Amino acid sequence: MTVYRRLGISIVLGAMLGVLCIIGVGSRLFAGAYFENLFYLMGMWYNRVTMGLVIGLAGGILIVQRNNPRSLVNAALRGLILGILISSAIYLSDAYQDLMSLFAGFAYGVVIDVVATMLDK
Repeated sequence: MTVYRRLGISIVLGAMLGVLCIIGVGSRLFAGAYFENLFYLMGMWYNRVTMGLVIGLAGGILIVQRNNPRSLVNAALRGLILGILISSAIYLSDAYQDLMSLFAGFAYGVVIDVVATMLDK
């Protein structure tokens, strides 16, 4: 698989998971008031797409030394670390109000990297 294919898969997964975030955040925090909070929700979606971009580019990074970059353990740890780094940006920007979205970003990082790595084999 080429780097471009992994990148494409990761970005598409990030965009799809971003839509889930918009639905979840909109129903949980804003009680369906999507249009009044459109910029925040688009920022949440953009954060997940950015996560997909970064994870797609990070395919060769080795976290666990005894494994190769394509191992699922390495992918899960790499996705968790990148999910923490990228999701923290949206959490810090909303004055620490949306803890559930922060933790969802951790899980989404793992999901994006593991799926992209599995499709890489």
